[in-house]
Amino acid sequence: MNYDQKEILKLKKDKNAIILAHNYQPAEIQEVADFLGDSLELCIKASQIENADLVVFCGVDFMAETAAILNPSKKILIPDPQAECPMAHMLPAEEVRKFKEMYPQAAVVLYVNTLAEAKAEADILCTSANAVQVVESLEEDQVLFGPDMNLAGYVQKHTDKEVIPIPEVGYCYVHKMFNQEDVTFSRKNYLDAEILVHPECDIEVQELADQVLSTGGMMRHVAESSKKNFLIGTEVDMVTRLRRENPDKLIYPLLDKAICEDMKLHTLKKVKESLIEEKFLLKVPEEIADQARSAVERMLEVSQ
Repeated sequence: MNYDQKEILKLKKDKNAIILAHNYQPAEIQEVADFLGDSLELCIKASQIENADLVVFCGVDFMAETAAILNPSKKILIPDPQAECPMAHMLPAEEVRKFKEMYPQAAVVLYVNTLAEAKAEADILCTSANAVQVVESLEEDQVLFGPDMNLAGYVQKHTDKEVIPIPEVGYCYVHKMFNQEDVTFSRKNYLDAEILVHPECDIEVQELADQVLSTGGMMRHVAESSKKNFLIGTEVDMVTRLRRENPDKLIYPLLDKAICEDMKLHTLKKVKESLIEEKFLLKVPEEIADQARSAVERMLEVSQ
């Protein structure tokens, strides 16, 4: 553990703070986090925060917003406010409203990877871990689903409901890096490895993989599997966590260049400064937070 990490641990204790970090954070931040997880796990953890005075969220903007929505009386800090999810910005609230007018009978299911203003327009949220479960929980037979078109396609394959993607071109730039050739090449060169990919990958990539899983699902699958070799089709620092927690297994990235530059904007220096100066405070306007909170809480109820 380096000097900055030791300083952060001391600051957490002095400030009565906790650090929540997504699985895509680099190793040095994973090591000082109080909780690591995927979007669903982080949502659940955020809903359970009681005693901490400060919450430092090492993830992208929509994740910290969700924590703020669920904890309106707490200080939610994000070390670098420029850490934005491009996909979340592909579906502004006005676009959701436009589709709601076009399909008035449809339920609105939005991926948690959306900004608070869009969440306020949703009936319920979902993550990649529970998207099918959420859609199946609805009475409506028609569902507006956004912003990730590949996750929408994955859900459509696993439900009889009509899933309408909004927008039709929403995507994660990291998961769009993977292609069919990556999978076929890896099959030839890692004969014993099981290939796990994220449902934000293109449908053609999903169809060639052995398992399509959220990052939380990948954690559980690798830990419980009798297999020893795995290729991981998601952001590369997921491999960092998997290797640390499964030292008896051989785990490789399906693609070395699958890096989320936005997630990597957080550094130990910025985390330390965030704790010292209590910056950058993330606030969601009360009216928007109140509207979005019901969609988040409804998702959490379905996911219990």
